[in-house]
Order: sequence, then C-alpha cells, then structure tokens
Amino acid sequence: MATWDDAPHLDEAAKKELWASIPPYQRDARAKGIPQLGSGAIYPVPESDLLVNSFQIPDYWPRGYGMDVGWNYTAAVWGAYDRESQTLFLYHEYKRSQAEPSVHTHGIKAPGAWVPGFIDPASRGRGQKDGTQLLEDYRSLGLKLQLADNGVESGLYATWNRMSAGKLKVFNHMAKWLEEFRLYRRDEKGQVVKQNDHLMDAMRYLESRINAFIVKPPQNNLPPPNQNYGTADAWMA
Repeated sequence: MATWDDAPHLDEAAKKELWASIPPYQRDARAKGIPQLGSGAIYPVPESDLLVNSFQIPDYWPRGYGMDVGWNYTAAVWGAYDRESQTLFLYHEYKRSQAEPSVHTHGIKAPGAWVPGFIDPASRGRGQKDGTQLLEDYRSLGLKLQLADNGVESGLYATWNRMSAGKLKVFNHMAKWLEEFRLYRRDEKGQVVKQNDHLMDAMRYLESRINAFIVKPPQNNLPPPNQNYGTADAWMA
C-alpha cells in the first residue's frame, strides 16, 4: 500500500496544498491508501481524526457499553467519558456470531461486570433461536442492562456531530470497529446499508445513554457476578 511518503516528487508544501483541497472524508484514502466510501459514508470523518493510542482509563471516568443482539451476530462497544473535555473514548469491543446468550455474557462481563449496558429496545420482542426474550435472558445471566434510544437518524446525527467536534476517540486496537466504520454507508436511496453494522449500531446505542454511565464502584461494593438486575420494566429509563 503506497502513501504520499512514497512519492518523492511531493514536497511538504505540495502535500499541504493537496491536503487542503481534498474533502475530509477522502483524506485518508487519498494520502494513505486507507479504504473509504466517499460521499456514501455515514460518518465522513477521517479515521486519523478518531484513532488514539490506548491508555489506562482513570477510575473516575464513568463508563458504559452499547449492545446489539441477534443470532447472526451479537456485538458490544465500551465507552468511557472524560467529563472535563466532554470526550467519549471507545476502548473495547466484542463481536461474535451464532452463540448462546450464556457465551456472549461471559465475553461481555470480561471488561467489568459492574459496567452498565444499553441495548436495542427491539431485543424485548426479538427471538434469537427459540423465541425467548433476549433482554430477560441477558438480565437473568447478570448483565446490568438498560434500554437504549433507538432513534436511528437522530442517533446517527448525534454520533456524527460528536465525531466532527473531536469529542469521540477510538482506541486504535479496535480492528473490528474499524472494519465496520470503513464500510458503513448509505445506498443510492439514502438508506443505511444494513450489512456488517453491529458495532456501529452498538456505538449509536452507547451515544444515546452517556448520561447513564457510571463510575467504577469501590471494590468491596461490586455486585455479585450473577446479580439479577430486575424485570424488563425496571430499567426502562
């Protein structure tokens, strides 16, 4: 993969002039050879503006995760919110296909069973394999789940607005998130292409409930790992 650095005829002045003439969503593709979708991209923001090196997240930053459920894929994205800079940092991802809720629960608890999750409201009535209600399944397995706001266009706008303002950053080890981000697009009719978008949906659910993030509790106050967090109506905020 060739980049501008492999073009000796381009001096720094020429690179700056070219960079200024390229729309933001095309810059990584043109300068670095990173695939982008051009004007069809839902988030026309260069990934170089989003990616940061991972770091130890302070315990006083509130956290949460967005979760998209289904039989083909279940996915989750974890975020930590820096109140001082009002920046959301995406720091962990989970994506697995064709597994039972008990299997997914094990992976989702790994970053911290205390972290609250925000799930697609449609999970209340969607069957994964045998028609059981996934929301209750996951709560009975100990996930601390609340319902997300599933307004698609409003959620996309809020997430894009955060990206554009430099208030959303992504740890650069999140390869599956990056794969989806690069292909997330609208079709010729302006509709979101519903393919390989589970982490993108999870990110939108996460964005919708930043105000419900919580700070890591003291170690001796952590709930038991199999704590049941109530009925479906208990967390409908």
